[in-house]
Amino acid sequence: MANYRKKMSDKRIKNIFIKGPVSPSFIADSIGKHSSKTSIGAHQIFLGQVRRDEVDGKTVTAIEYTAFEDLALEKMHAIREEIFGKYPLTCMHIYHSLGTVKSGELCFFVFTSSAHREPATQACAEVVERIKKELPIWGKELFEDNTHQWKENK
Repeated sequence: MANYRKKMSDKRIKNIFIKGPVSPSFIADSIGKHSSKTSIGAHQIFLGQVRRDEVDGKTVTAIEYTAFEDLALEKMHAIREEIFGKYPLTCMHIYHSLGTVKSGELCFFVFTSSAHREPATQACAEVVERIKKELPIWGKELFEDNTHQWKENK
């Protein structure tokens, strides 16, 4: 396992950001690319979707995502290294939207894989929570009446 961790830490910082929504075809393609990796026995996927929410009597029609990209990518790299050190994963893919994502569209995609179900499931859940708490990514909720407010993660 030590050699595997060393290989992971030698990798460059990966870009997690996608302009606009994460498309279902992108997700399907990502999953399909893993069929040749026969040591994988489990995948866990988290998909975040923009809700058509009611906030203070106003309807959310979209969220405009912005980030302090350099800092977010550095922090994501550190989280990624910690997760690979904690769980026996085969791979992990993370994508988050920047720009405007309409209600009903996908804005966040986390995909973890391992030989067994439990590590893939636990790692995916931890990555999602840590990204929401630790990365400098902000969402501006856009309302039907052309007003907005900054979203709070709860």
